[in-house]
Amino acid sequence: MLEIPKLAHTTSGNFFLMAGPCAIEGEEMALAIAERIKNITDKLQIPYIFKGSYRKANRSRIDSFTGIGDEKALKILQKVSQEFDVPTITDIHEAHEAAMAAEYVDVLQIPAFLCRQTDLLVAAAQTGKTISVKKGQFLSGEAMRFAVDKIKESGNDKVILTDRGNSFGYSDLVVDYRNIVAMKGHGVPVVMDVTHSLQQPNQTSGVTGGKPALIETIAKAAIAVGADGIFIETHPVPSQAKSDGANMLPLDQLEGLLEKLLRIRQAII
Repeated sequence: MLEIPKLAHTTSGNFFLMAGPCAIEGEEMALAIAERIKNITDKLQIPYIFKGSYRKANRSRIDSFTGIGDEKALKILQKVSQEFDVPTITDIHEAHEAAMAAEYVDVLQIPAFLCRQTDLLVAAAQTGKTISVKKGQFLSGEAMRFAVDKIKESGNDKVILTDRGNSFGYSDLVVDYRNIVAMKGHGVPVVMDVTHSLQQPNQTSGVTGGKPALIETIAKAAIAVGADGIFIETHPVPSQAKSDGANMLPLDQLEGLLEKLLRIRQAII
């Protein structure tokens, strides 16, 4: 099991959950989402890591929402951790961000498009934090061993790999569940990023689409083939989210989904 500060329920035998809004939109919203998910995961004994991006660097249009300010958002992530006694995760995009973000969060996430960036992986590793690397949409699970090697050879063996689908044509993604098995073969925990796997990127409007109706399908299959963790972006009102609302799970549907996933988990262990 993961060795992350404040991670609860690690002896429950359940999968772990990374969940929260796509981006930190404000303190009140972040705290409300964290409180709701913390209550659910405590009830179900699921290890929980709060997710929120302090800045969205990969946007289709220049007028897309990117954040409320780096320091302001990072301090909100820190407050979530302090208020609810949970670890937090956020993504970084350039090597110089690693040390800064590591002062506020427990896990650093490497975005899929950047999973081959050696300087970024090394800088993240050198913080000593747990590093979660998303598999590139253009890579196989087998190829992700090189990302693991870069981090471990930089002196950090706390690595997580996350699948988020593979590019299928110009504006769709598909999930090849063989990649979960392949990445588990690298000896690290493996996560299924359910909601990003259902994106429809590169829309002509410049706003990413999605297929949230398939969230349950993707999540169930991931647990069935042995994923150690599930990543879900969720929001009280996805249509009002400032980033990636088209593929988010409504917050009021999270508990029911997790209950179903736990039954699958119990059936396979």
